[in-house]
Amino acid sequence: MHKVKITVLKKTLDKELAAEYGAESLTACPMLKEGQIFYADYAKPQGLCDEAWKAIYQYVFALAHGAGERLFYYGDWIRKPGVAICSCNDGLRPVIFKLEATDILSEINYTPVE
Repeated sequence: MHKVKITVLKKTLDKELAAEYGAESLTACPMLKEGQIFYADYAKPQGLCDEAWKAIYQYVFALAHGAGERLFYYGDWIRKPGVAICSCNDGLRPVIFKLEATDILSEINYTPVE
């Protein structure tokens, strides 16, 4: 298994939906910064939003296990092997991530229980 590089590409705010449904002072995601980088394999990296992780972990898992050698789906989504562009599930202020397969081997950082 290999590590997957997770880059925060863009923080967004749908002003129209936020005006209708959002809290008065709603802004783009306050938890993450554009350009911020995380590395992950089987576990959520420290500092990454729990909700974002739930939205992207299946792509991270696939890339960590070799999906990077080919295109996702039928080649009709992303043109680069080993890359996925995903977003969190916040409908008012989604954050867009770039996931990239790497050659960095994962290491178990815990002691397995027998």
